[in-house]
Amino acid sequence: MSYKLLIVDDEKMLTDLLQEYLKNEGYLVYTANNAAEALEKLGVNPDLILLDINMPEVDGYQLCREIRSHVACPILFLTARIAEQDSVNGFAVGGDDYITKPFRLHELTARIAAHLRRDARSRQSSRVVASNHLIVNLSERSVFFQEQELVFSKREFDIIEFLMTHAGQVFDKERIYEGVWGYEAEGDSDVIKEHIRKIRAKIKAVTEEEYIETVWGVGYKWRH
Repeated sequence: MSYKLLIVDDEKMLTDLLQEYLKNEGYLVYTANNAAEALEKLGVNPDLILLDINMPEVDGYQLCREIRSHVACPILFLTARIAEQDSVNGFAVGGDDYITKPFRLHELTARIAAHLRRDARSRQSSRVVASNHLIVNLSERSVFFQEQELVFSKREFDIIEFLMTHAGQVFDKERIYEGVWGYEAEGDSDVIKEHIRKIRAKIKAVTEEEYIETVWGVGYKWRH
């Protein structure tokens, strides 16, 4: 099975170049050109992340700090900076290595291979999905918005998992009830409405972003 790499850099020309080169080296390569795209791509469960430091809006340090407690794979910083403090900052927020631009492609592939070998025996894989800075660790059943944890009941989390792993699809409350409680469960699907109200209230306490959309007359869906 091929290793999965996620390349995060605001220079699209560079991400396209690295994607083509690393694909030819036998890797499955995903790219993102900003932090929001990178969070969306965490759902592929990358084995290694190449992360540019100097990105607009949310830089590589901030993004690494936000995802590090949810992502076990090696994170290698790509940077045009060479000051010692920059490398110190990178390690402090959870980076595993850094590569200074411009770099030789064979050096990059050697670093990637070395970190994947080192990581293979120790890394415990976690299933992580993300949506607009909401990070859900399905393995640990935890939810974070940026660095703040949100606490949900078992059923609330089950509903989040069901909708989020089928993002964009619309489900009526009966289908959500079957998906969460099971087909043989005996109960009232109207409880879905109350659970979703509570989920929304807890999310609204930390952000105005709407994650669960009501499709009137049909049901609910998790926004992409």
